[in-house]
Amino acid sequence: MNRFVVQEHHAGHLHWDFRLEKEGVLKSWAVPKGVPEERAVKRLAVQVEDHDISYIDFEGIISEGQYGAGTVTIWDHGTYKLKDESPKRILFEVYGKRLKGKYSLVHLKEKQWLLIKI
Repeated sequence: MNRFVVQEHHAGHLHWDFRLEKEGVLKSWAVPKGVPEERAVKRLAVQVEDHDISYIDFEGIISEGQYGAGTVTIWDHGTYKLKDESPKRILFEVYGKRLKGKYSLVHLKEKQWLLIKI
């Protein structure tokens, strides 16, 4: 199984970075209202650039003037199992300390996705 991490990111605007380890990188989405913990809750997830796999353990302060400047803490982490994937939908199950269960990422348009606990 691959790893996932959710990082609480106090940057210009508070958001949560949701990252899935895949193909040697961290596929990443910024989730402004946080990762849903209850079934059927839908949250906007904006896809951002892939991050280096070493970023999975990052907690700390990104200096002013750098991309993503602000404080980053690990909100949850664990492993996930990919259930199904297409260009419009990623279905997976997470096994974290806080998050457990099946989730879906549904592509809306451009970089916009919905992150849904199912």
